[in-house]
Amino acid sequence: MKHALDPVDRVSEVLFGLIMVLTFTGSLSVAEAGREDVRTMLVGALGCNLAWGVIDAVFYLMGCMAEKGHGLLMFRAVREASDPQRAQRIIADALPPTVASVLQPAELEAMRVRLKQLPEPPGRAGLGTDDWRGALQVFLIVFLSTFPVVIPFIVMRDAVPALRASNAIAVLLLFAAGYYFARITGRRPVLVGMSMVVLGSILVGITIALGG
Repeated sequence: MKHALDPVDRVSEVLFGLIMVLTFTGSLSVAEAGREDVRTMLVGALGCNLAWGVIDAVFYLMGCMAEKGHGLLMFRAVREASDPQRAQRIIADALPPTVASVLQPAELEAMRVRLKQLPEPPGRAGLGTDDWRGALQVFLIVFLSTFPVVIPFIVMRDAVPALRASNAIAVLLLFAAGYYFARITGRRPVLVGMSMVVLGSILVGITIALGG
């Protein structure tokens, strides 16, 4: 089952959202920007991340449908297989390679028997309450994690200190994303956090240079 708070996926999406909002704040010329320019930037940045949050939530629901549909097809294939060994291969192929490699034929056969004993599966896979709740969580994670970057422009009238505060917040968020990513992947948190700041800055520069 897909998990709305899957760490690797969510860190990647937060990073993408930060890069998007930074392309808006980074393109603002504080020396010439007036309140109308700041307002236009805010509308663009918030609208872009709002749209990305919705798109990401839709992709999450599509992933849930694909995963459930694949699981349903696998379940039917095991139940309908006339050859027990073929059913065992289907089960092994559906498991992570490391897990499948340590299972003995007798264990795979026990799984096959249990699957055969389950009630008849539904005709098609559908979305449940947990899936919709997960999609809402994805939307909120993506949108709210990037919102702090634009807060200085909302509470400060002077664009220069607002931009400096915004950049400082962005650096902290990029570092936190890298630090957390390193913790869940067994790498060096401080080094990866600093690398994420550098990588994010480079990607933002490339995006702005290309007209993004």
